[in-house]
Amino acid sequence: MTDVMQGVRILEVAEHTFVPAASALLAEWGAEVVKIEHVERGDAMRGLASSGTVSLGGGAHVLLEHSNRGKQSLGLDLTSEAGLDILYRLAEASDVFLTNKLPSVRQKLRIDLDEIRAHNSDIIYVCGGGQGEKGPDRNKGSYDSLAYWSRSSVAAALSPPDDDQVVGPPGPAFGDSIGAMTIAGGIMGALFHRERTGQATTVDVSLLGVGMWSMGATIAMSLQHQTPWRGRPKDMPIRNPLSNIYRTKDGRFIFLTCLQAGKYWAETCAVVGRPELAEDERFADAAAITENAAAGVELLAEAFAERTLAEWREALEHFSGQWAVVQDTLEVAVDPQAVANGYVQHYESAEGHPFTLVSPPVQYGGQPATPLRAPEFNEHGDEVLQRILGLDYDQIIELKLQNVIP
Repeated sequence: MTDVMQGVRILEVAEHTFVPAASALLAEWGAEVVKIEHVERGDAMRGLASSGTVSLGGGAHVLLEHSNRGKQSLGLDLTSEAGLDILYRLAEASDVFLTNKLPSVRQKLRIDLDEIRAHNSDIIYVCGGGQGEKGPDRNKGSYDSLAYWSRSSVAAALSPPDDDQVVGPPGPAFGDSIGAMTIAGGIMGALFHRERTGQATTVDVSLLGVGMWSMGATIAMSLQHQTPWRGRPKDMPIRNPLSNIYRTKDGRFIFLTCLQAGKYWAETCAVVGRPELAEDERFADAAAITENAAAGVELLAEAFAERTLAEWREALEHFSGQWAVVQDTLEVAVDPQAVANGYVQHYESAEGHPFTLVSPPVQYGGQPATPLRAPEFNEHGDEVLQRILGLDYDQIIELKLQNVIP
């Protein structure tokens, strides 16, 4: 793969997933990422495993690996003058400063825009938060289940109005990972702008903003008609039988999304073993198919229920319409398309435990990113201080004695 971020150094003061996952993407694309961690406990994500909040399974902390692959770790006490001085010196040698600390915390720690820019006027200053840098909730923390999922309208749009439950996120770090991709793109745009103009800018990405962008087309339609978008009621009629989910004989599901019903109707009838339906006047053209959609859905449901998923995979192999099997997380990891394109990669933790991660979704040079593991806590502390700041052994020992570094 082409390391498009080679030569770029990112200084990260962040934890959990949303913001760290952004620099993890950039690290696998070639950037050097120096991750500053709490001098005693490290990234809070490390504590989720030791506290029993998440299960490590095979020994690798895959949630930590997902958002910290390819980085260098330095434990640092930012509440001390010596620790802050080290951070400032690292900022002087960096292209990007990346943080998810709230505005009030950044000010308290003296790592806000003005403080960092005072030591490097060319640095790109990047913030990722819950609700954005402005407004009454700028200093309130959040998670993707709140700002991205609930507040942005995603949850309401997915929850059927005739159900007394709200649909929750499909898994951990769902909005975080989408938001991280957004931050990574924002950083790359800012670097390009600086390269072209010589001007350093700031980057601000919030989970709320990313969630609203994800719902952008839906929000636009809702505003146009002044009607809130709700999940599909269970008894809501379907207008296109070729845009629907059908259950197979063995309880699996196939999703058809053939938006041009008239174009694909005859071929669909042949594939499902109901060629006579192509001549049925109820389905003579697109308008007739829409008018008789309920009957079409019923007939196709009967047909799909007659065969297993394996049989349908074979029958639909050369179907020119658009369809997909509803797969689970284990199935997609071995999907022939995912494997062929390198969308999943095999990794090994610092302790030698093998695990698998989804690789960055953008590929350069026709190859997936080179798999890089996450660092152990403070794994690169001494090396970073020596190589980037030029500290000698005695200076590092003195910092350790002062508890500035682990």
